[in-house]
Amino acid sequence: MKGESKIVVAVDESEESMYALSWCLSNLLSRNAAAAAAAAANNTTLVLLYVKPPLPVYSSFDAAGYLFSGDVIGSMEKYCDDMVHSVMERAEAVFRNFGTNMNIEKKVGSGDAKDVICHTVDKLNADTLVMGSHGYGFLKRTLLGSVSDYCAKHVKCPVVIVKHPKHN
Repeated sequence: MKGESKIVVAVDESEESMYALSWCLSNLLSRNAAAAAAAAANNTTLVLLYVKPPLPVYSSFDAAGYLFSGDVIGSMEKYCDDMVHSVMERAEAVFRNFGTNMNIEKKVGSGDAKDVICHTVDKLNADTLVMGSHGYGFLKRTLLGSVSDYCAKHVKCPVVIVKHPKHN
């Protein structure tokens, strides 16, 4: 038997990701008291993973030749940090509502979400990846790509893509 198992849940600002976290806690980890006790005994860790989009890279001068303000860059960085804090607080509140006593870790990456999620899942040797689905239609998914589709094809562990009931 494996000593520790890790379930990675990708979280972001969306209602869909918080629903996926709730679904994970309800269906994978605390379906009943025996499952919750087994998760604790198996040293299961729930990893909340948030991926910050990369900040745009600017030279000292913008296209018009004006000096690009460090205040603007600082404001963008602060906004990203505030967003991380807000998302993690919401995710921890969802976790607390389930009253489970398992380990929880928070990870924050930066870059293209699909690449960061796949890399983190592989690096952690995760047992399961849980993601929400934004419910994009065929055309939007084709144009924008789907992070969950990409991850399902590229990570080595099972992937659970949770569709929000409002998208049914």
